[in-house]
Amino acid sequence: MKKAPFKVMVVDDSAFMRKVLREIIQQDSALEYVGMARNGRDALAKLKGLKPDVLTLDLEMPVLNGLDTLKIIMAENPVPVVMVSSYTQKGSEMTIEALAAGAVDFIPKPSTWEGEQADEIRRLLPLKIKKAAGARLQAIPFSDEPRVDVVEGEEQLERKGSPVVSRGMDRIVAIAASTGGPRALEEVLKGLPADLPAAVFITQHMPPRFTRSLAERLDRVSQIKVKEASPGDEIRNGEVYVAPGGYHLLARHDGTIFLSNAVTVNHVRPSADVMMESVAEIFGAAVIGVVLTGMGRDGAAGMVRIKERGGRTIVQDPSSAVLSGMPRAVLQRDSADEVLSLNRIAAAIVRILDEER
Repeated sequence: MKKAPFKVMVVDDSAFMRKVLREIIQQDSALEYVGMARNGRDALAKLKGLKPDVLTLDLEMPVLNGLDTLKIIMAENPVPVVMVSSYTQKGSEMTIEALAAGAVDFIPKPSTWEGEQADEIRRLLPLKIKKAAGARLQAIPFSDEPRVDVVEGEEQLERKGSPVVSRGMDRIVAIAASTGGPRALEEVLKGLPADLPAAVFITQHMPPRFTRSLAERLDRVSQIKVKEASPGDEIRNGEVYVAPGGYHLLARHDGTIFLSNAVTVNHVRPSADVMMESVAEIFGAAVIGVVLTGMGRDGAAGMVRIKERGGRTIVQDPSSAVLSGMPRAVLQRDSADEVLSLNRIAAAIVRILDEER
């Protein structure tokens, strides 16, 4: 029996963008375009009638913007959402907020509708919509409290806790995440103390600029220091290094960071396998590997290598993941020491580090 196509609704204030997105959706037989809305208020009014399986949602719209619309949807009637965002700094910051608020995925608008960028959105949008349709969602209570950004200075130092005593690096926690990753990473990092006796490497599949906004948000919401990795950074306890979009994150034998723009691995760059194999080769049993939510197999080979070198491995329980592909790929290779729900992973990392001090 042929599977029914996924019903897709497009929400965008631009008539041109609505037309382009509709045409892309209609070219894929696994998708069915069911309607559009011009802003968030219009979308909320039409949702119950159109009953889409997936929503594409613009961020910057009049009347009710995409971020506030998303929060209402996720609180009242969760529907998988793919955000359509701009490449601007503001666009990347709002996109990270949207992912933290429950959006499954996002795709940047091309700056031009000719050439490589336009081809990329035409290729990726249907894939992201189909992936989103299979996402596991949960209602997220809506809060209209204004966001308060903590500025660097005395307030920042107080929030981050006491300075880390050890400025060297004892152990490394290598975390892989993809679709659903920003929210999962927040959950994990919020549970890690500022004086964590380990450095943390993160590979989150995301394009350039967006990884910097991700690192900045993670730094705001967690006790531990988070930054986008830079070449030559000294790897230190109590610090988190996020792989920049477009670069693999690797460790050097001298305890510093190396960024590589070598070919994609598992069709992605940054790749978790590259990161994990790098730290496993250099630090051996001092590595804890963690694979969170995501589609595909990135991280599975890296976790095998970590175990081979005597390190420990933790996998998010697939039943608690937005998309279970990456965790299941690790389980298929029998390379998980512990399989835990998302809310138990931070405590497990701390426990392992305490056990092996």
